[in-house]
Amino acid sequence: MAAEIRTFSCLNDNFGYLIHDPETGATASIDAPEAGPILKALDREGWQLTDILITHHHGDHVGGVAELKQKYNCRVVAPHDKAAKIADVDLRVANADVVKIGNLLARVLETPGHTLDHVSYVFDNEKTVFAADTLFSIGCGRVFEGTYPMMWDSLLKLRALPDDFKLYCGHEYTASNVKFALTVEPDNAALQARAAEVAKLRAENKPTIPTLLGEEKRANVFLRADEPQVAAKLHMKGADAAAVFGELRERKNKS
Repeated sequence: MAAEIRTFSCLNDNFGYLIHDPETGATASIDAPEAGPILKALDREGWQLTDILITHHHGDHVGGVAELKQKYNCRVVAPHDKAAKIADVDLRVANADVVKIGNLLARVLETPGHTLDHVSYVFDNEKTVFAADTLFSIGCGRVFEGTYPMMWDSLLKLRALPDDFKLYCGHEYTASNVKFALTVEPDNAALQARAAEVAKLRAENKPTIPTLLGEEKRANVFLRADEPQVAAKLHMKGADAAAVFGELRERKNKS
């Protein structure tokens, strides 16, 4: 039986996610921005929370952990970097580790840059990746703790996943990301198509996630920093891709 995924809003613009294995009943929350919406989603589905898979230590991703842990005594899985203080952790994971959620397998991909401890969870059999605040639809996370080359390397790891993988990210930022991306690649047909789709979804108050990685590779300018036309648009012809990415991120920070 296929895994079931539920998407819902948390806090201001965070996404909450549950992934459920119908064969065993195991259910994981990807991060825990706040407990309330997660508890409501679990109650609505009749699921029991067995695990929380934490991507990084920021408060808007771990704020609900303590309450959920107390209620369900669920396993809390977190990045191995103990310099980032995360409470109630049962299991620390590093790159290429595999976490079992019932019969579901989550492969850990270290994706630092936004924070030094950031990881993404790749469900290969489900063709799904939860990338939190490393990769957004038509965007990427701010680089708070790492460097631009580090973040670019993390984006390359995610870009290397197959085109038919579904991307689930940490925030509903797609509309603002589209607005910025169009200033760099106004003639990108894939981006124009995504812009129209996003406008329709938001007008209907629907989430813009998930999206296919193949579409992101064509439309997300942050994944295209090694494309000569992107460098040329920034007057950086021949520059290193990480430097082009850094300039893109700097411009987005100011937009």
